[in-house]
Amino acid sequence: MTTSYVLVLYYSRHGATAEMARQVARGVELAGMEARLRTVPAVSSECEAVAPSVPATGAVYVTTDDLRHCAALALGSPTRFGNMAAPLKYFLDGTSDLWLTGELVGKPAGAFTSTASLHGGQESTLLTMLVPLLHHGMLVMGLSYSESALLETRGGGTPYGPSHHAGQDGKRPLDEHEIALCRALGQRLALTASRLETSRG
Repeated sequence: MTTSYVLVLYYSRHGATAEMARQVARGVELAGMEARLRTVPAVSSECEAVAPSVPATGAVYVTTDDLRHCAALALGSPTRFGNMAAPLKYFLDGTSDLWLTGELVGKPAGAFTSTASLHGGQESTLLTMLVPLLHHGMLVMGLSYSESALLETRGGGTPYGPSHHAGQDGKRPLDEHEIALCRALGQRLALTASRLETSRG
């Protein structure tokens, strides 16, 4: 029997979303479940461009099987004009086989994002990231206002999922509230996945 895990799938250009992914994964682990960090290759306008099969740094590239066998999913992307980045959407657009077989139906899922500006489309990005997950029949989860960091934050943080204000140069580190909210999402996904698996058992 394979170990249950939460797939933390993200795309990161400058590192902020990757750090959020690590914090979400930490929350998953604090809840007692394995976190599997995965990324997607960049999309190139060059027809001949081919990404290496293993990235030089960071998480390895996701496979459809990583998604198929996860107990829950956390999806992360920087904001691109109020929407998810193209590389992540490109991967999701290729998951119709999972949709046809209903393999993601009933699994918990959530989203997280990072922006250069404080009001740079964080909420619209999160909401658009959740749309394909709803089409897959996943159980979409956000953050509850019982998380005190959601009320105290002066950076990122929304009820639709954790967010981060990276600053114009992309170098503003996650603050204590943003870290707390990332971990809260990871814990919530892991605990919900565990409860669902127990109820099915």
